[in-house]
Amino acid sequence: MASLVDLSLVGVACAHVLLAPYSKVEESFSLHATHDALLYGVRPSSLLNYDHFVFPGAVPRSFVGSMLLAWSTTPVLRLSNFFGILSNKLDLQIICRLTLAVLNAISLAVLRRIVSKRFGFPTSLLFALFTCTQFHLPFWMGRTLPNMFALLPVNIAHAALLNRTPSALKPSARKVHVAIAWLTFTAVVLRAEVAGLLIPLILQALIAGWSDMRRVFKVGMIAGLGSLALTLIVDSYFWQSVPLWPELAGLYFNVYQGKSADWGVSPFHTYFTAHLPKLLLSAFPLALLGLAIDHRVRQLLLPSICFVFLISGLGHKEWRFVVYVVPPFNIAAARGARALMSLRKSAFIGRLAVLAVAGCVALNVLITVMLSRASIANYPGGEAISVFNDIYANRTNVHVHISNLAAQTGASLFTQVHAPPLHGFISPRLQDKGWVYNKTEGLTPRDLSDSKHFTHLIAESSGQDWNAVYSSRSWTLVRTIEAFDGWKLDRSAVQAIKDEKDVMGLLRLRDAISMQKADKLWILERNG
Repeated sequence: MASLVDLSLVGVACAHVLLAPYSKVEESFSLHATHDALLYGVRPSSLLNYDHFVFPGAVPRSFVGSMLLAWSTTPVLRLSNFFGILSNKLDLQIICRLTLAVLNAISLAVLRRIVSKRFGFPTSLLFALFTCTQFHLPFWMGRTLPNMFALLPVNIAHAALLNRTPSALKPSARKVHVAIAWLTFTAVVLRAEVAGLLIPLILQALIAGWSDMRRVFKVGMIAGLGSLALTLIVDSYFWQSVPLWPELAGLYFNVYQGKSADWGVSPFHTYFTAHLPKLLLSAFPLALLGLAIDHRVRQLLLPSICFVFLISGLGHKEWRFVVYVVPPFNIAAARGARALMSLRKSAFIGRLAVLAVAGCVALNVLITVMLSRASIANYPGGEAISVFNDIYANRTNVHVHISNLAAQTGASLFTQVHAPPLHGFISPRLQDKGWVYNKTEGLTPRDLSDSKHFTHLIAESSGQDWNAVYSSRSWTLVRTIEAFDGWKLDRSAVQAIKDEKDVMGLLRLRDAISMQKADKLWILERNG
């Protein structure tokens, strides 16, 4: 039974990857760094081909996570190539993302097993249920955000702190030091905001007597200096800038200079009133119940709550900055749900409690299905370039310009299946056909029409008629690409369902809600 529960965590994560194989702009740096490491190699002569020198981003990001992912993925790619599974570079992207998803899912499975040891199997089963039926964590943990690289060591740290018998009042000093070391590595190398989780944990360990200042300082110094050496060596090499500490550069840019505010400022309470409820869904109120009734949950959640308070001080807020606290909150929710299901004052109350927990899980499933459907349909760039590659698969010397929207919504380097690099895992089956995928920014329709070397365009529709933007004398419309454009509620259908007042009417509620799509991109071919 336990193994099946763990497999469900892995299966749900992999399903999200397969259902939505394309990527968004937030993932592009780490995804393209992994692409370049796999297909160009890491020798000094290969660095000239790396994408980050052309599109460096606002601040440098660490290559450590991407290199570890490339290293972890390589055996899987070689095995897939041996069995003939790989047909093009997009298959490589999917396998890379599946590898990351499986690694993160395994860390959650390890955490679930420790929850079973600490709180009992029913609570660990509920933890898995809440995790699998939420949207954001399963959907994103196979995506190459730096936050998803950081999720794995943070989960290991939480597992170390929780790994003890139900009656044990405190973790051993060794396990506390393991957690501190992992969080230190994560903060120094992968995501600096994890320091906001590390500091409350250290204070908790010192105040509660789990360790002493001398040993904590020693562990922190060894882990910190080792992690700093790693990121300085790796990132200075790949960025060709000595010395370079990406997370320090990010802190300076976003916090000291306050540049993160350029992407929007939210009120202090936003994480508690918007982002955590969105991440946790129905587990949020159950987590509050678990927090209230069990001192073990309060002990576990204290650093996470302090972390959310600390990071709330920054003006710019995104759910991914606090995604690390989702597993601990799900443990709290599982404990709260288990307490509800254990009510034995009367058979009626007990059944009602079970129905309430089942309703919470069902609500999660309903919301997650809708969010997943919308997200799957929200990668027009990936869909456009995939359609384009299929349409012109037999052509040679194609030069296509990829618009900004297409590049941001799925047209990654892995989707450039007919252009170099073609060696490595998928050679020698594919040959260079002289294709060029061009992502030059800032070109107007006139610039694109006047640049005769462009044979095709993947252009943004902007809701206008294509002929009003691109002269039909220069271009022919080949295909329009639709994407998600909201949900529509059919009020007349809802009224009809109300009038029926029966179960079948409720079952037809889904017919009253329809997904709306709109043209987002055009595929154009130059005339003549």
